[in-house]
Amino acid sequence: MSETNHATLGITGMTCAACSNRVEKTLNKMDGVDAQVNLTTEKATVDFDPEKTSIEDITKKIENIGYSVLMEKAEFDVFGMTCAACSTRIEKILNKQEGVKRATVNLTTESATVEYNPGLVDPKALIGKIQNIGYDAKPKAEADEKQTYKEKELQHKKTKLIVSAVLSAPLLLTMLVHLFGMNLPDIFMNPWFQFALATPVQFIIGWQFYVGAYKNLKNGGANMDVLVALGTSAAYFYSLYEAVKTIGHPDYMPHLYFETSAVLITLILFGKYLEARAKSQTTNALSELLNLQAKEARVIRDGKEVLIPVENVVVGDHLIVKPGEKIPVDGILVKGRTSVDESMLTGESIPIEKETGAKMIGSTINKNGSIEMKATKVGKDTALASIIKVVEEAQGSKAPIQRLADIISGYFVPIVIGIAIITFIIWIAFVQPGQVESGLVAAIAVLVIACPCALGLATPTSIMVGTGKAAENGILFKGGEHLERTHQLEAIVLDKTGTITKGKPEVTDFSGDEETLQLLASAEKGSEHPLAGAIVAYATENDIDFVDVDEFNAIAGHGIEAKMSGKHVLVGNRKLMNDHQIHIEGYEEKLVEFENNGKTAMLIAIDGKYRGIVAVADTIKETAPQAIRELKDLGIEVIMLTGDNERTAQAIAKQVGIDQVIAQVLPEEKADKVKELQSQGKKVAMVGDGVNDAPALVTADIGIAIGTGTEVAIEAADLTILGGELLLIPKAIKISHATIRNIRQNLFWAFGYNTAGIPIAAVGLLAPWIAGAAMALSSVSVVSNSLRLKRVKL
Repeated sequence: MSETNHATLGITGMTCAACSNRVEKTLNKMDGVDAQVNLTTEKATVDFDPEKTSIEDITKKIENIGYSVLMEKAEFDVFGMTCAACSTRIEKILNKQEGVKRATVNLTTESATVEYNPGLVDPKALIGKIQNIGYDAKPKAEADEKQTYKEKELQHKKTKLIVSAVLSAPLLLTMLVHLFGMNLPDIFMNPWFQFALATPVQFIIGWQFYVGAYKNLKNGGANMDVLVALGTSAAYFYSLYEAVKTIGHPDYMPHLYFETSAVLITLILFGKYLEARAKSQTTNALSELLNLQAKEARVIRDGKEVLIPVENVVVGDHLIVKPGEKIPVDGILVKGRTSVDESMLTGESIPIEKETGAKMIGSTINKNGSIEMKATKVGKDTALASIIKVVEEAQGSKAPIQRLADIISGYFVPIVIGIAIITFIIWIAFVQPGQVESGLVAAIAVLVIACPCALGLATPTSIMVGTGKAAENGILFKGGEHLERTHQLEAIVLDKTGTITKGKPEVTDFSGDEETLQLLASAEKGSEHPLAGAIVAYATENDIDFVDVDEFNAIAGHGIEAKMSGKHVLVGNRKLMNDHQIHIEGYEEKLVEFENNGKTAMLIAIDGKYRGIVAVADTIKETAPQAIRELKDLGIEVIMLTGDNERTAQAIAKQVGIDQVIAQVLPEEKADKVKELQSQGKKVAMVGDGVNDAPALVTADIGIAIGTGTEVAIEAADLTILGGELLLIPKAIKISHATIRNIRQNLFWAFGYNTAGIPIAAVGLLAPWIAGAAMALSSVSVVSNSLRLKRVKL
């Protein structure tokens, strides 16, 4: 009998005993599984036979019946990766671990993100797995700590490069003797002088390549280190063999390639240094976001103002913010009045007036007036910290286009070694029989020029710069896959209220007496609809006293019904009135007039009789018409989706230049309308800001949330535009197009470089040192091309 494995799984979605019983019965029906499910702890304790089933099968079974297995996310900084083969290997090892749902490793950010089952996986064990295959990892550091580490690492690379260059320079001169017949002192051509210069470069400066190669080969893999170590060692040891042959034979003319090994290592280090320096520039957007954070806060402690580091502020602290200072954390204004520059977050250049009770956003600037505020969100919970987190995750994620490069990189190094061996054999057997030197040179050139560094950098560097450029413009992509999919969009569905319009409607017309207004406003006070807020505000401005509501019922898509002071009140559209047999024939013309002017008109009935009409208008955003024009210029089909009636919807659509309108849509029907468009074969984006938009945002190929909207909508979306500026939507599509174009350029040149370089090297037309220079410059060129995205005009 085989040994059973034990696992504890966290389960979400169970609401009652029937749920836990269902999960337990389902699992126990699986072959080799004995499970107990606890509703209170929301956990399943499972013993299973690994020969009959796996933890992945158990997880899928739970998900198939409508529940979810709780997963946690761990992030690591990974050290020692040199090329795409490294990141691909680490990713494969992590994904093979039982309990790991998904692992992604990013070469550019030198990071790994792992989704895992906390009942099965210990994050420390994952670090051990990474270390076992020759790399190192540690839990993700704070951004500033990681930046300090990268600066030290860059300085270390620079020092090694300088030492290597100094030792290799005399050897490079000997190469010029062979090429141009230059005259140099005899000492330069002495094999033991060259040996003395090349040895520290090969075994001290270049030791990192041997270590990397050994660890990879020991674990059944191969990366760039293997190619470099093989190529330079072949040149070095063949030269040493030739030097030894001169002992006792002073007339022997040795064929030395010490300069090849030393100059190759120097050029590779030079390429790695330039690559690291260029890669540091791809994180500028994140650094700029970090620099926006306030460093200190003036807190009231024991009745006194104390200046403390912002990280020491706790929720509930009262802070004093003086004019011109940054607001340290998120909070609520409790004393004073001021205006706040929120342009860093919303893009709105005009300062926002703030009064007692107003929300304050950390890192925005207090323009005038000394104020007192109460901290409500600190540290990683602030709005800016959330934005930084989104940008970090987007920069560390993978786009689907990267999968091809990852697959190729995984097989690339062994294939190249095979090509190098075949090249060597063909040279010594057929091209120049018995001439080891020529075959060796050609084989070394193949090994060196084929390093897959450029291939590994092609996609992640563009994703990093693209998401950074987007963030600088107030566009937050949640991941590389969303950045890629955005360029495929063919249709965009725009919710009306709060998206096309400002979402702050006002009463423009009211017909009825004072009692009607009193009953209307009192009834609407119980509603959360934005139109209700406008009516309540209108009544308050007209000094109307509210009465208590005895009963209230919101009728989705139609209006409201309420009872108060012995009166039965109905407020809503024609359908509501018709359903209650209320005659409105004489008021149809007025209703149509309001609707044709883009106003939402609501009929009022009291005790079964028509008593008046109220019209509310939600003005469109100033930049909405321009945003719609730009979307159309990009070839995007624009559709407006609204719960309003057809006339009102068409009036708003006409003002902004939208030709297609889907009106009178109930909140729960929005996702269905998106599905209908997708069923026509279109890639569809949904733009919304409310809780009721969340299902449609999730259903769409790309969900775009308005940053001024609800947290539910923002959480459901793939992309958030800060501040509610619609012009950011065409900008998001443009940055997606530019990024994907940039990635394709990178992949074309990376593939093209290797495709052209290997045959040229194999036929002996490429000296190893030129191959090394080309390999180094290919990586730098890919990163440099990615950095061009910073200059894209949106």
